[in-house]
Amino acid sequence: MNRKLLIRIVGISIFLLSASIFTEAQATRTWISGVGDDVNPCSRTAPCKTFAGAISKTATNGEINCLDPGGFGAVTITKSITLDCKDTQGGILASFTTGIIINITNAGDTRKAVNIRGLNIDGVSNGLNGIRIVEANRVVVEDTIIDGFTQNGVSIENSVNLGTQVVVSRTSIRNVVGTAISATSSGTSQVMVSDSLITGNGIGVSVSGESTVRISGNVITNNLTGLLRTLRGAQIISFLNNVIDGNGTNGTPSSTVALQ
Repeated sequence: MNRKLLIRIVGISIFLLSASIFTEAQATRTWISGVGDDVNPCSRTAPCKTFAGAISKTATNGEINCLDPGGFGAVTITKSITLDCKDTQGGILASFTTGIIINITNAGDTRKAVNIRGLNIDGVSNGLNGIRIVEANRVVVEDTIIDGFTQNGVSIENSVNLGTQVVVSRTSIRNVVGTAISATSSGTSQVMVSDSLITGNGIGVSVSGESTVRISGNVITNNLTGLLRTLRGAQIISFLNNVIDGNGTNGTPSSTVALQ
């Protein structure tokens, strides 16, 4: 075989192999399993074991799905992504750490959006935060249980001026020593909490700075303090269909809005 032709064939083969590896590493949908292995490509037939193992193999704006029940480990999210374990009992055990940290600073990631569905995030009474939002444009938490943390259940800390849009829906936050939902962003974060149970915490909902939290259809009970606003500009707006009762101090929203 001609030497130049052989070199060309080898070069093309290497290129195709590299492209294949890159594509595999950046799949738009990956899978994790309680019996998976992080050396796998995170495909449905060869799933990974942890969120941390799968996230590097998932493309920006992609999705990690849980095949079966399991504990999938704490994770730091640095790109737009969806974690979806709804109906599979996916869990994160976060002893002495934070369950999920969201910190998306890449300017090329224009959405900076994270969706979390169907997780059981357990701090076993010594974890720090369930979900900590450092930088993101939009975060949606649905059908999730957050239990047993020492600081916050969901901590919204965005420092950018525009703040963050956060939605917490059909979620149970309980047994948090600090605050179940804490909005301390220096920006104007907009938080919506709906159809959720907030119980057994130090504070149910706390907002400071220029952030606004809207609450609708929630049960906020058996906390030391139900609602807490600090600093001028902080708002808690109630849609008049919440149960805020049985707390040490119930607290009051800054304003109410009639359901439409």
